[in-house]
Amino acid sequence: MMAGYAVLRVARFLLLVGLPRMNRVFDAACRRCPRLAAFLDAMRMDEPEYYNLPVPPFGDPQAKLLIVGLAPGMHGANRSGRPFTGDHAGILLYATLHKFAMTTAAVSRSADDGLSLIDVRITNAVKCLPPANKPLPAEIKLCNDYLRAELEASRSVRAILALGTIAHEAVLRASNLRPAQFPFAHGAEHALSENLTLLDSYHCSRYNTQTRRLTAAMFEAVVKRGRELALAPE
Repeated sequence: MMAGYAVLRVARFLLLVGLPRMNRVFDAACRRCPRLAAFLDAMRMDEPEYYNLPVPPFGDPQAKLLIVGLAPGMHGANRSGRPFTGDHAGILLYATLHKFAMTTAAVSRSADDGLSLIDVRITNAVKCLPPANKPLPAEIKLCNDYLRAELEASRSVRAILALGTIAHEAVLRASNLRPAQFPFAHGAEHALSENLTLLDSYHCSRYNTQTRRLTAAMFEAVVKRGRELALAPE
């Protein structure tokens, strides 16, 4: 039931953004990375009630702020079929978005809970669950085609918030820019074009928040700045 709902949601998203099939931002049947495909096959045996497919972007197709994470978490997005839903990282992310009126609820419980995003969309650099939450460089590169297509289709996006170094570098590669010219740093802002800014944040993972590398106040400040950049008058 959950997987079927998510597939319908993906179809609706692709229809709204008007992408031709040859340039789609997402493929629920993708098996381009053999290791990731095999891992999802094994997950279907171990956790048959989980979503266990590439996880689609979620949010407003005409969003002005795009948030890019790393990859689905095993018991979060890979279970629910929605980015940052069901794991620790999503607690801070959705609560912060709600504080700045960018989501209709402060907690993302499941893909069919009725929550919606306002002027924001969430996607991942890697769409499939990686073993130990660590995608290989080749897998990040292969999946970058989907992020590139999403960026090309996202003409309304004014700001991109990258959660972590991998997401930061994935956005740059998808934009045909060299990561070495735009070093990652929490709170750093990078002008990718006249109307598009890349903003960096440490990932809102359990490890980063429990070690206080990233505090709630730090994350709120960077999300607030992302919202300001995204909604600034043209």
